[in-house]
Amino acid sequence: MFTAPIASMNTEAAPSGLLQLIWLASPALPIGGFSYSEGLEAAIEHGLVHDADSSTAWVVDQLHLTQSRGDMAVIAQAIPAWQNGDVERLKALNQWVMATRESAEMRLQTEQMGRSLLDWLRNLQQASEAQLSCCAQLPTTYPLALALALSLAPVPLEQALQAYAFGWAENMTQAALKAVPLGQSAGQRMLARLAREIPLAVQTALQLTDDERQAFSPMLAILSARHETQYSRIFRS
Repeated sequence: MFTAPIASMNTEAAPSGLLQLIWLASPALPIGGFSYSEGLEAAIEHGLVHDADSSTAWVVDQLHLTQSRGDMAVIAQAIPAWQNGDVERLKALNQWVMATRESAEMRLQTEQMGRSLLDWLRNLQQASEAQLSCCAQLPTTYPLALALALSLAPVPLEQALQAYAFGWAENMTQAALKAVPLGQSAGQRMLARLAREIPLAVQTALQLTDDERQAFSPMLAILSARHETQYSRIFRS
């Protein structure tokens, strides 16, 4: 157990909760999210995704089948755990995330982005030493590191998940633009569709219990494993 800080940032003039959410959702955040396609590039290679419609369908399915039922549900449960200093709960959630990473690329992504986000928090002096010490014991996955960052923003849980989901959607849209490839207008239509789907995904994540969380996406795992030896690729997953 540790005492979670009430202040959202260790500076004289901390950004508002909304600005903190925008910051965390931004593709400019230096955690490497832009370098992963999360199986999309492999889906393109195998002909499952080939145009704007199939790209949108693929990413919308991923939002509802893997994100809302898995990582987003973990984040929803980890934010209050960080705020309450519940170390055992955080360890259990972190272990569950690690167990859902079915390929080397999936594990690489969650570990690398988790480390990078913790470095960002440390550099800006946002998290307490006790929280960072807790992270060092795990090692922390990206959902747990992001939950820590979101726990420091004075915003409702629903808005925190919306920010995460939109940041993920923006990264996936950018991956489709580069790899399919798609034009900017098609990318904006894809992002608009994802924005309409995000509220439902958030509500699903908020309602799930430990027994209801799931990470069953066999085709995604197969494509991720195939991507490791794909002849030509521009993304790390």
